Amino acid sequence: MITRAEVCATACADAWQGAGEILAHAVGVVPTIGVRLARLTTSPELVLSDGEAYLMSEPPPLGGTAADGGVAEGWVPFRRIFDLVESGRRQSMMGASQLDRYGNQNISAVGNWRKPTRQLIGVRGAPGNTANHRTDYWVPRHSPKVFVERVDVVCGVGNDRASKLTFHHLGVVVTDLAVLDYGDDGRLRIRSVHPGVTVDDVRAATGFPLDATGVTATREPDPTELRLIREEIDPRGLRNREVPVTP
Repeated sequence: MITRAEVCATACADAWQGAGEILAHAVGVVPTIGVRLARLTTSPELVLSDGEAYLMSEPPPLGGTAADGGVAEGWVPFRRIFDLVESGRRQSMMGASQLDRYGNQNISAVGNWRKPTRQLIGVRGAPGNTANHRTDYWVPRHSPKVFVERVDVVCGVGNDRASKLTFHHLGVVVTDLAVLDYGDDGRLRIRSVHPGVTVDDVRAATGFPLDATGVTATREPDPTELRLIREEIDPRGLRNREVPVTP
């Protein structure tokens, strides 16, 4: 049986298809599996890191750094990452605590910013990422608490705020229910729904209307991709902790 996590990982891999020789940045277990799958299949020129300071020709075990294994082929101190971001030679798949219909992202705080009800991790690199290179998002729990009418703090810049940002590029949002992208009006819409999920399921889990014109089924991994995920990239099955297997 192909699991929902494996479908999500393949959808994440597709986000890097044809990206070329750029530094891939993935936040989360499933996106990390996805970027490694892309490197092994459709996008061999992708540059991977261990999440700290090394570029890897063979990545370490999932969740580890260069100290835990793999093959390092270069060293990138933190200050150099900013040069890569500014030059656009990077593509990021980030998480989101909140997203609105235009792709404005919040990972900083929930509630009034003067006295938030929940303090999160801060804006981090979201403003620079969305201003300088393609940014995709990964949401492991698709719900109205994440997909909201208005984010409480804008960290990643959405399409309605990006008119003066030359290199702003929002790609896709992969969730445990669907793949979303952006229409000509800059608003999120449903591109595909995962096997076993309906358009109504996705709309019910979203806090604003979603266009579903032309929606398709998210593709499942082919036998080669499935073998790579299960045997080489994630033999411990960590993907199923982030997207549990449903009966």
